[in-house]
Amino acid sequence: MTDLTSVINDEIKRRNAEISSINEQIHANPELAYEEYKAHDAFVSVLQALGFEVTPHAFGLETAFSAEYGSGGRLVIYNAEYDALPGIGHACGHNLIASSSFAAFLGAAAALKTSNQPGRVRLLGTPAEEGGGGKLKMIANGAFAGAAACLMVHPGPGHNLPGATRGVAFVRMLANIKTRVHYTGRESHAAIAPWDGVNALDAVCLSYNAISMLRQQIRPYERVHGVFRAAGDRPNVTPADCTVEYYCRSATKRGAEALWARLEKCFEGAATATGCEMRLEPLNSYADVRPSKPLCEAYIEVMPEGTVTMDEPADILAGSTDMGDVCYECPGFHGVFGIDTKEGEANHTKGFAAAAGTPESFERALECGRGMAAVGWRVLSDDAFAEKVKREWEEDMQRAAEGKVAS
Repeated sequence: MTDLTSVINDEIKRRNAEISSINEQIHANPELAYEEYKAHDAFVSVLQALGFEVTPHAFGLETAFSAEYGSGGRLVIYNAEYDALPGIGHACGHNLIASSSFAAFLGAAAALKTSNQPGRVRLLGTPAEEGGGGKLKMIANGAFAGAAACLMVHPGPGHNLPGATRGVAFVRMLANIKTRVHYTGRESHAAIAPWDGVNALDAVCLSYNAISMLRQQIRPYERVHGVFRAAGDRPNVTPADCTVEYYCRSATKRGAEALWARLEKCFEGAATATGCEMRLEPLNSYADVRPSKPLCEAYIEVMPEGTVTMDEPADILAGSTDMGDVCYECPGFHGVFGIDTKEGEANHTKGFAAAAGTPESFERALECGRGMAAVGWRVLSDDAFAEKVKREWEEDMQRAAEGKVAS
């Protein structure tokens, strides 16, 4: 493998203004899932100005894009997320994800251009990670087909990282099944003829209590949480149409499916007890993140010594992401880097949104971009390494099918 580290670093440094412009534009203009038109247009404009082949509105999504460089050889993909959260803006730091992946793409493309060897590098704009399942739709439309690796990093609360540690490479995240449950009963006047009614709110409350009891018998890493979406309009009208929405999470896709089967019995039991009809509305569900160990190890090697650990601490970034589904399509890397936060300023808080907009956080994102570019270049240029990544991913997919966690 030809060492083109200086080429990668020089290109990222040379394009600092373009990357910074994207970062500031996204952070200052938070857009919700599938509404990221400003972010999409800004990326497309900058990439076209830099001479890249760009496909706007890519893979069937209005706010997705694809940019590519190279031909033949293996394909490495970087994901740029850029959707925000309602009311609190970029409280998950997706502006930094976009910036780090943009930097990595530019660096890897420069290495390819200098080497003049076969290989392709692709930057994907992946909308709607915050519950919208954008990557699921892109997977269905072939965005990740045939990729040798897909890489991205995610910011997390730096105050949870010990000492000089600035990042974690091997980060598992939970599989998540999301469903709305609709109960249908029959209206009646709650005072004049309550016996004529079938109370859908009773079904909602019974299912809530059943699930609260179920929580005592689930594993420590599993999670169940829900809200009432519709619970009636007036106290003197027996509620006939009520809806709840629940997420259930487990360490693996198979584990989440098994947990959901237990939840479904709670919903069914409540319907039977109250005489209501029940209808399930599946929402987009996310698979568990299964990091490629060879990609993680390679990332640690190219980052500043002592700044990135393999898999500690375990609580740096909990939750779920549609990057998990990408890990089932090709070898994946979803590392975490810390930004300067204080206690109580973890992801999805206003404090985290403010921290994601600082120059220091942007510099951390660039550092990660340089590391991902170097790892991507190794996948493209080192046949033995690429084969190892592929082989270990295939073995991990077998473990996933057996319901085992990534290891």
